[in-house]
Parts: sequence; structure tokens; C-alpha cells
Amino acid sequence: MAERIKFYMDEHVPRAVTEGLRRRGVEVLTAREADMLRADDEQHLALASREGRVVFTQDADFLRLHAAGYRHTGIVYAPQGMPATGTQASSMRRRGPRLARSCAASC
Repeated sequence: MAERIKFYMDEHVPRAVTEGLRRRGVEVLTAREADMLRADDEQHLALASREGRVVFTQDADFLRLHAAGYRHTGIVYAPQGMPATGTQASSMRRRGPRLARSCAASC
């Protein structure tokens, strides 16, 4: 059986996305639950990496950190204004294995 992706939601991700993923059986940890509110983006990446989680964010700064070579387990970037949060959650659940393969090849 394929390994399931675990997500780490940065502090700007709407609660509805987190709740939608959890309703679909996806394991999610939020910045609030990890006591990481107002932490630097580098600290969020480090925590997610230690725990084997993919960062879900609406903050383009994480893309810059990736481009600068910061190590991570994966980043899902969904700009603000994306379709409804339920659509995001469904799409992430369906594409999870592909995201993991993509990250394994490039992260």
C-alpha cells in the first residue's frame, strides 16, 4: 500500500481546508496545533521536514525558499483566490500520491 501524505498547514491556510482534508481521512497538523504561530517560514519548513509532512501554504515565500535550496519534504502552494476550499481538499486527496512522486524526484 502507498504511503499516505501527511500535511502541515501554515498559519494562513483557512480552517475549512484543514477540516475538509480531515473529513476525507487525511492527516493534518496546523501551525496553531504545533505552537508555531508567527514562526519564520524556515522554522515551518524544518518542523514539517522533521515530521515527514508536506507544507500546504498560500504564502509565495515558501516557493522562494524552495528555489533558494532549502530542504523540505514537499510544498503545496495554493494562491489565495483559488476555487472553493472543498475543491482544494478533494484535489489534494486525489493527487496525493502524484505529489509525493513529484517531490521525491525534485526535492
